[in-house]
This record gives sequence, C-alpha cells and structure tokens, in this order.
Amino acid sequence: MSHKHRTAARCDENQPEIVSTLRAVPGITVQVGMDDILVGYKGRNYWFEIKTPDCVSRKTGTIVDSAKKASQIKLEHEWKGQYRIVWNVDQILMDLGIAAY
Repeated sequence: MSHKHRTAARCDENQPEIVSTLRAVPGITVQVGMDDILVGYKGRNYWFEIKTPDCVSRKTGTIVDSAKKASQIKLEHEWKGQYRIVWNVDQILMDLGIAAY
C-alpha cells in the first residue's frame, strides 16, 4: 500500500519575522502551516497568505498574479470568510484594527 505524504510548503523569508512580531502583541495567537498563518484576535480568526515584498508590483502596489498559486486566486474570489495575501506585518495589524506595533 502506497501512502503519499505532503511535503512542507516553502516558507517565505519574511514569515518568521512577521510571526514573531505578531506573537509579541498581547492578545494575538498565531498558528503556522495554515497556508500560511492563522491569526486569532478578540474571538475572531484571520487567514493570511504571506508573500515576499518582491512579489509586489511597483506599478499597482499589489501582489502580482503570477506570484499567486491557482488555489490562492480561487480563495481570494470564492472564500466567504476573511482571507488576504499580504507581505508585511502592518497589513495584518491594520486588518486586526491595531495601530502599527
């Protein structure tokens, strides 16, 4: 019997710093490995995909579509809950309603 094992997804280089900063904020919990992180704050859950800043278009200031997996694009358009692709901690804090930490 053959078993397929999921290999660990590659972690974007800025993810550890973002996670560390978030975990230092009182009242925030962070779970990694949830494509990319799941953040809990004030009884709500927030789902964030982290990309590196080099995935941001200098022209539009948004993540370029070529940096997104098809599944991430689908989530952006079809997920009924909160899901956002970000590249820095300030974007996450803004979604949580917290001034820059």
